[in-house]
Formats: sequence, C-alpha cells, structure tokens
Amino acid sequence: MLRFLTAGESHGPAISAILEGMPANVPVDLERINHELYRRQQGYGRGGRMQMETDRIEVLSGIRFSKTLGSPISFMIRNKDWENWLEEMAIEAKDGKEGREFTKPRPGHADLAGGLKYDFADLRNVLERSSARETAMRVAVGAFARELLRQFNIHIYSHVLQIGPVKVDMQKISALLNTDRINEVADQSQVRCLDEEASNAMIQVINEAKRTGDTVGGVFQVIIKNVPPGLGNYVHWDRKLDGQLAAAIMSINAIKAVQVGSGFYGAHLRGSEFHDEIYHDGKKFYRRTNNAGGIEGGMSTGEDIILSVMKKPIPTLMKPLHSVDIKSKEAFKAHKERSDVTAVPAAAVIAEAVAAPVIANALLDKFGSDTLPDIQLSFNNYLKRVFSES
Repeated sequence: MLRFLTAGESHGPAISAILEGMPANVPVDLERINHELYRRQQGYGRGGRMQMETDRIEVLSGIRFSKTLGSPISFMIRNKDWENWLEEMAIEAKDGKEGREFTKPRPGHADLAGGLKYDFADLRNVLERSSARETAMRVAVGAFARELLRQFNIHIYSHVLQIGPVKVDMQKISALLNTDRINEVADQSQVRCLDEEASNAMIQVINEAKRTGDTVGGVFQVIIKNVPPGLGNYVHWDRKLDGQLAAAIMSINAIKAVQVGSGFYGAHLRGSEFHDEIYHDGKKFYRRTNNAGGIEGGMSTGEDIILSVMKKPIPTLMKPLHSVDIKSKEAFKAHKERSDVTAVPAAAVIAEAVAAPVIANALLDKFGSDTLPDIQLSFNNYLKRVFSES
C-alpha cells in the first residue's frame, strides 16, 4: 500500500518525500507532476513566496525510463528562499550564536501549542515545520498517485464555491460539473471559480481584505469521477473510505470542516428526500440523485465522490491580533510573517492531491499492488462481473 513521509522546513535548504508502495510499471510523466506543483502556486491573493519559488521536483530514486520500479520513490524540491535565511535556519551553531528568536505566537497557528508541547522558547522551531510549505510535497505525492489512477480513468477535480460572503450560483455551473472539464475551466479563473460573475465578486472581497490588512477564507468542492463501486470497506472503521478522505483533507493546513455529499444540508430533509433511490439500466445500478456524495457504508457507490471543504481565513494578519510573548509573558501584537490574503484556490488543488493516495490505496487494496498489468487485469475482471451480473 502507498505510504509516504515528508521532511523539511519552510525556509530550510529543501523539502523532500519518500513514497513507498507504488506498483511497478506505472508510466510517470514528470511534467504532469510539476504542473500540479504549478497549480498549487496559483490563485488570486497569494503572497510573495509564490513569486519567489518555482517548484519542480528532483527525483532521486524509484523511476527508470519513465516507469516506476516498485521500489520507494524519493524526491525533493529545493527552496530558493533558503539563501535569505542562512543565519536564522543554520544547520550548525556558529560561535554559539543563533538567529533572531521568534517568541510572539500568532493566534490561529501552531506556534503556542507547539512551543508548549516541545518546550521551545524560539517558536520558529514550530513555525518552520507547521508551515503550509510542506503541502508542496503532498501535492507531489498526490501527483504520483494520480499517475496510477489515470491508468483506470479515475480523475480528481476541484473548484471554489465561496470566498468570504460571495457564493457560486450552483444552477449556473451544474452542467459543467457533469463533465471532465472542471479543472480546465477552474484553472482559467484567478480564484478557481466556475461562475464568472462570482469570480469577479470574490476578487473584490480579496482586494478589500488586503486593503484593510485582513484575510478571508472560503469553501471549495472536490469531485472524484469514475471510481468503481465497492472501494473502501464497511467491515472495519479505519477502512471506511469517507473517514479516510475526511482525515486526509482535514490534515491540510487551515481546514476546519469537510462534508460528504449534501452534508449538513441533509439535516433539513426527511429520509424519503435525502436517500438516493436505486435504479438499473440493464447494465449497471445507478442513482438519479447523489446526496450521499458517492459513498455509502464507507464504500464507493459508483457515483461521483463529492466533498465540500471549508478553509478558515489565514491567521497571519498584517494587522496583528493580540498575543502574549512566550518568554516574558508580556502582552504584544502577534508576530507578522509574510503571508497570503487567501489561499482557498490553492487549498482546493492541495485537497485534490491528498485525496489521490486515499483512492489509490483503496484501489490497490481491492485489486492488488505489485505490478500495473496484474492490477488492470483484476480491475477489468471485477468491472465485467459487476456490470454483467448486476
């Protein structure tokens, strides 16, 4: 099964990862991997770091002649900003001196809880690793998983539903959501929104927040298409597909809510209105509605998997909130660090990426994991049984 570790600090020499469990003989296009990293860096309201870094991976092992070997894939991204942080982030102490301390925790960040947990007086030790810079590695890991999923025509999309108070008109975009053009269209928008009128209004909200030194959050949707029925498992709690997807997405920095399908809206409905009735077209089972979001009993139903996700406003503000110095215990305005006004569009791309290894693992659990041809044979035999004997 796929397992991965990431390493590195935001302003260290590099960030890196090891991905274990990729089957052998999976074709890999490194330009597609790098394109996903590019997508993560886009979006209106991003800060100066996105202009400084041009993320591209350097593969160190696990791929030969553009195919996976079945051995661990290791790779890294060099941090161009490292040269500006040589004193603060030095690997070795020089003459007993350390870079300037950061002792003023920012509300909404890991700073205070992390400092208390590890007994750090210099909270840069927390800031550097808890930074969203780490998500670049998870996007790269997800891009490798997508190289596997594309062999089974499984694709992951996202789009922004809301920034601040501005929401998409779902009726305007409903037809597009049933196509494979979601990312193509969303990526053309500065805020990854499929509704042009809403996009323009979202940009105005971001501009106003920037003018006042504030930040804004929002909501985005992840849609996973062509997942066959039966991925995941009802037998054990930790193998339920919706639980695994929610956990992966909640692990993204600043995510505060994940709902599957109709989610909270289902509280307004009766059971007769909420549940997706089952039909058969002579070849396969299908639903005319998808309030369950493509998952029932912890398993995929064959319908689109739909996840809606809320990202909180970025907590690093240019008009800092009240805080207390961790060393002196004196009241201060919280530390200011270079930051974005919003990163909702980027978070949507990151969520696509972290969902990919979850779906890939469910696929490998069901159909095998050693080499791509064997997995494809098992996959095709399963589809033949499900769609001919249904």
